Amino acid sequence: MTAAGETFRVDTYIVDVLLRDLVGHDRSSAAFLVYLYLWRRTRGSKATSVQLSHREIAAEIGLSKSAVQLALRVLHRRGLVKSKQRLQTDTPEHIVVRTWTRAN
Repeated sequence: MTAAGETFRVDTYIVDVLLRDLVGHDRSSAAFLVYLYLWRRTRGSKATSVQLSHREIAAEIGLSKSAVQLALRVLHRRGLVKSKQRLQTDTPEHIVVRTWTRAN
């Protein structure tokens, strides 16, 4: 997926606030991992969205599919990720939202 030594940037808010909020308040470290992974695949790669199944995300992160589904529910509820599908059986397209800025 990425070359060794390749880097990407994250907003300081993600580590300083969101980490504590998702892991501490929502008690969902999986939600933080999924958010960070989706950030890397979108904003970290200068893409607006990424089309990935729950199974693909789970395999890449090392979580179960059900843990990814639960994490995405937390992220959707918090407005941090938007996912859309044209048909119910389509692979979802995920968009990472920066709720702490005016221009997302």
